[in-house]
Amino acid sequence: MNSNEFREAAHSAVDEIINYYDTLENRRVAPDVTPGYLRKLLPAAAPQDGEKWEAIQKDIETKIMPGLTHWQSPKFMAWYPASSTYPGMLGELYSAAFTAPAFNWLCSPAVTELETIVLDWLARLLNLPSCFLSEGEGGGVIQGSASEAVVVAMVAARERCLDSFCQGLEGEARETRKGEYRGKLIALGSEQSHSSAAKAALIAGVRYRSIHCRIEDDLALTGSSVREALDDCQREGLVPFFLGTTLGTTATCAVDKFGEITDVGKDFPLLWIHVDAAYAGAALVCEEYQHLTEHFDGIDSFDMNMHKWLLTNFDASCFYVKRRRNLTDALSITRSYLSNEFSDSGLVTDYRDWQIPLGRRFRSLKIWFVLRTYGVSGLQAHIRNHVKLGELFHSLIQSRPDLFRVPLPPAFALTVLTVKPNPKTVPSVDESAPSNLAVNEGLAGNDVLPNPENDDLDEANKATKTVYELINSRGEIFFTSGIVKDIYAIRVVSANPKAEEKYIRRAFEVLVDTAEEVLGRKSKDNLTNGVNGH
Repeated sequence: MNSNEFREAAHSAVDEIINYYDTLENRRVAPDVTPGYLRKLLPAAAPQDGEKWEAIQKDIETKIMPGLTHWQSPKFMAWYPASSTYPGMLGELYSAAFTAPAFNWLCSPAVTELETIVLDWLARLLNLPSCFLSEGEGGGVIQGSASEAVVVAMVAARERCLDSFCQGLEGEARETRKGEYRGKLIALGSEQSHSSAAKAALIAGVRYRSIHCRIEDDLALTGSSVREALDDCQREGLVPFFLGTTLGTTATCAVDKFGEITDVGKDFPLLWIHVDAAYAGAALVCEEYQHLTEHFDGIDSFDMNMHKWLLTNFDASCFYVKRRRNLTDALSITRSYLSNEFSDSGLVTDYRDWQIPLGRRFRSLKIWFVLRTYGVSGLQAHIRNHVKLGELFHSLIQSRPDLFRVPLPPAFALTVLTVKPNPKTVPSVDESAPSNLAVNEGLAGNDVLPNPENDDLDEANKATKTVYELINSRGEIFFTSGIVKDIYAIRVVSANPKAEEKYIRRAFEVLVDTAEEVLGRKSKDNLTNGVNGH
């Protein structure tokens, strides 16, 4: 493909992408295909001779589109959003054109320096303490995901802790001492933490323990529960070195008690406190949420994904550390082929020492484009609009107490709900029920939830699951579900750039129609949420 052919192909691709976005609401949200569908449509081997772009492009619609879940659809209300915007796409286009592995400053100075600058912009925008800015001992780096960030944080925490036991030792004696303590290390996190925390512990080769969260605490991690867990570990001869906390849990957007937790952390100087704010951290651009960072000077690292709720295409996970030396001490290995006068001088940043891979993409371009295109006011308006939509949806659900229970108030545009079965028993709370995050990372409840020993629980769970599965199978609206404390619930969040009030209202209608069908209060013939929908 020469430059003229590229120009023609690019124009055609851009036109197709624009048309796709302009007509998204007319497509079924989730695919209606079976596993292995694509293998049946494609040849068994790559073509011997090259094909024209026109032939390749036709296969996007006929072969790829049928297997896509349309995350940018206004009818997509599952998991959390994965933002995509035109400024972000342009950043990806330039990044592809400028392709460089960018493992050190010399590879392309602009790649490194722009990343430092835009992450400082973002840190100020999110109201992070100054200790996370690059002008001090800290700084930010773009990771691929929040899961990568927690692995990096845990490895840095592990090495910082082990080094503390090896003061004055060198060589074999140092390694022997590290080996003695490595088996005693244990990482902790809330039972509501994302699964990536436990996975990070597997990768880091350390133990992991979940801390129980109580319904009356809105499933937030508290200082007292953290202290109890840390004390238990020490009594068992273990060394707690890492605590994963969350600003906006995957299940319910619960916010851990950071003030209480950081106070406890003062008594455990070897404990690294990490805040995972993958989704809800985007709300920190708004002043009304910035009080949540008040105690962040007592944490060691923070991560949020711009690619979830802040209008930037995947991947753009922004990871901050209070002391960058902790990362470079843990992750720096310099071979002769990586040495150069600039890196050796210590005057430049080599982000390869802040992450697991060596190479890295020019991801800061799309962040730069998004921040400049929308500005602070545009980002704030984006977040506030979705919060308002979430509050509207919550109010609609509350208007039908005969059909739905709402365990928690809306948080960061997320609403969780259960279907209320036909009356049998008076529900009560079972605090001892364990959390089960096996279904789509789980979901939590608060005040009036069924007791597992009551028939009401089984009936509510069956009704909720049936409603959920019927709605998703019909394809007009797409939700996700989950289980915590043995309660099956539906979680709804509409927070992508194409979200609108009319789709929120339609989602509510679909829920009402389907719930009435399942509970036997409405004839299936009267339903309107078929495959094609409205």
